[in-house]
Amino acid sequence: MTSPTRKCRAFQGGLVVTGRMELLLAAGAGLLITVLVLGVRVALVLRASGGNKPCKKGHVSLLVVAGSGGHTTEILRLLSCLSQSYYPTHYVLAETDKMSEEKIHAFETSKDKTSTNPMYTIHRIPRSREVRQSWSSSFLTTIQSLFYSLPLTFRLKPDVILCNGPGTCIPVCFSALLFGILGLKKIIIIYVESLCRVESLSLSGKILYYFADHFIVQWPLLTEKYPNAKYLGRIV
Repeated sequence: MTSPTRKCRAFQGGLVVTGRMELLLAAGAGLLITVLVLGVRVALVLRASGGNKPCKKGHVSLLVVAGSGGHTTEILRLLSCLSQSYYPTHYVLAETDKMSEEKIHAFETSKDKTSTNPMYTIHRIPRSREVRQSWSSSFLTTIQSLFYSLPLTFRLKPDVILCNGPGTCIPVCFSALLFGILGLKKIIIIYVESLCRVESLSLSGKILYYFADHFIVQWPLLTEKYPNAKYLGRIV
């Protein structure tokens, strides 16, 4: 026969297992609710761009993500077409990008040679991915870049982010998206795919296609593959 002591221990063990199961179920339900709420919040943020009109205050604060090579040249050509209502302009580059800084200074100086108080700033963050860097290490460097982007976005609080494909734009745009999710400010993300992308999107484009408020391509073929993209002709 089973002794009373063994029965008591078995009963206590059953209570412990039941308690653990209830705790796991409660944790799972809480996680599911959190994911659902976060998903709804993200959907609302992504759909909220239509009613956000930063021009109501008279000017638009602009954050521009520049990249090495042709990315900076194209983005500066695009900026040259904007009105004087877009100011101040905050440039974000990778910390190893020296050439883009020289181009930006030359571009801003040529815009207004008489100004003693330039309406632009340049900021640097760690590069999210180097050329030929492995995907596993790229994830870690992108997270590092994101940690630098978050306080920068909080400090600058731009109305619009304009980018055209450099890897540096990924952490910057996700910082802006997080800003909206937290209810701090809706920052409009405008992505302009590089002119050299004729048949397929860049890696940055493939990611931001689902998150940008306005996704612009410069070749009509891309709108067949990506119906939410907007073709406005060659703009740079």
